Amino acid sequence: MENFGIRPARPGELAAVAGLRWEWVTENGGEALGEREEFVRHFVAWARDNAGSHRCMVVVRDDVVIGMAWLAVVQRVPTPRSLRRASGDLQCVYVVPGERDGGVGGALIRAVLDGARELGLERVTVHSSPRAIPAYARCGFQESPRLLHARVADA
Repeated sequence: MENFGIRPARPGELAAVAGLRWEWVTENGGEALGEREEFVRHFVAWARDNAGSHRCMVVVRDDVVIGMAWLAVVQRVPTPRSLRRASGDLQCVYVVPGERDGGVGGALIRAVLDGARELGLERVTVHSSPRAIPAYARCGFQESPRLLHARVADA
């Protein structure tokens, strides 16, 4: 059932995207969420303020946003061989439960990677849930023994 489209989120869709983020947190055991309306207002303002570094792609079926993915673009330190460098971090990939396991998520991930290629990014990383690792692997993500991370604060 491929009657869906993937494209950059439109400004008028940011509240729906915020709703997906709320659902993701709720689905994954989020506690003390506060008021949904307050979160939506904050999220929409954040998305507008960070549009230069965070690009949102959405999956739309019948004019309803059913999925999202964010590509955070980070400028990297220049080298003598490459004066302009950037990498990306794939964040907040979410597809509503009723639309999963039908290729929607994979198509969304591939669309974000295509956008990263168009931007000339060196690499894209992702912090995945265990359930989603196979989907990322099918799209070309690989484990790296050199990519390390340190948790510096609880989020």
